Amino acid sequence: MPLPASHYRLLKVQIPLILLFTFLCPVFATVLFPIFLLAVTIQVAYALYFFARVFHLPITTRSTSPAIPVSIIICAKNEAENLQRNLPAILAQRYANAAGKPMFEVVVVNDASDDATDGVLGILANKHEHLRIVTIGKEEERYLPGKKHALGKGVATATNAYLLMTDADCKPASEYWLQCMADGFTEGKEIVLGVGKYDYQPGWLNAFVRWETMHTFLQYSTYALAGRPYMAVGRNMACTKEAFNKAQGGEVWSQLPSGDDDLLIRNVANKHNVSIMCNADALTISPAKNNVRDWLLQKQRHMSTGKYYKTFVKLALGKYALSHTLMWICFIALLFTNMWQEALLAIACRCLVYYLFWWHTAERMQEKKLVRWFLPADFGWMLYNFVLSPYIIWKNKRQWK
Repeated sequence: MPLPASHYRLLKVQIPLILLFTFLCPVFATVLFPIFLLAVTIQVAYALYFFARVFHLPITTRSTSPAIPVSIIICAKNEAENLQRNLPAILAQRYANAAGKPMFEVVVVNDASDDATDGVLGILANKHEHLRIVTIGKEEERYLPGKKHALGKGVATATNAYLLMTDADCKPASEYWLQCMADGFTEGKEIVLGVGKYDYQPGWLNAFVRWETMHTFLQYSTYALAGRPYMAVGRNMACTKEAFNKAQGGEVWSQLPSGDDDLLIRNVANKHNVSIMCNADALTISPAKNNVRDWLLQKQRHMSTGKYYKTFVKLALGKYALSHTLMWICFIALLFTNMWQEALLAIACRCLVYYLFWWHTAERMQEKKLVRWFLPADFGWMLYNFVLSPYIIWKNKRQWK
């Protein structure tokens, strides 16, 4: 039975395309495969130099008694529900002297809230004498943008030389959170990097948010171990009051409404004065954003301080992200060439190396449920970079909430 005329016309178009593809595939693969191998090599070398240090993260034994008085600083703007939910656990930290008196204070800065924050804090203050409240009025003149103003007032109010910062939506993983973080102030350390993880919820977005948080911790902790500290998470970090005041005097501090954590590291941290605490008791846990829009807005703010990292860090992180993107793009393209087997073998070796580091990091962060998401999240991180990288160079907004 003869084919319809339309089929003949279609074949006249398809056959030349198939022949052209057959001819170009070997040429295409010859050009693309070296680029792919270079990207894989950079990825593996980067991981072996930085990420391998994750196995050297300290496993410390919590001290049995507090050694230094600490001020916990929380900035709150319309956070009545979160304060009611989380502040009692912070106030109840087991950090007292032999007489049973708390060796810490909690300074909460109520930044012009118009919800029930004032009432919640008043009730808790009547029960806990170590809770101190700083209230910022709506008409108060601000000398620093965004959260920086509230944070500066909280630190100025603090009576202790050691500070521990967290957010109103964060809950300590245990009643020994403060003790563990304070233990980081040893051998002249001025800054303690903690871990702020997100609560588990079903769904792909929550899985990716938690994987990206784990990946970020793997980055900043191993850079610090390599003597190149570049960031911290304000949800769980500690520093001396002297270090904070020094950071405030640094360049760009007054230019941004947030980013106090990263800028403190930029202005003060070095390879000698930073410690890392990632014991299970030292974690804080926050609720993750439950929709893409809110999460992207949050990440835009976080990414915007990247432009202020030191030159070495920007180049290293840029090389890592670029090689990661090239690796995945080239791999997908090579799957349609005669070199797909070689490409599959190369990326399998790279992923095996990364899997070892991801697994150990997930174990330290109590995130073993993320194992099945390792590979899809790694691919998704390429798309994440395409979407959010522009915010590294865009101007920051002037409000923090």
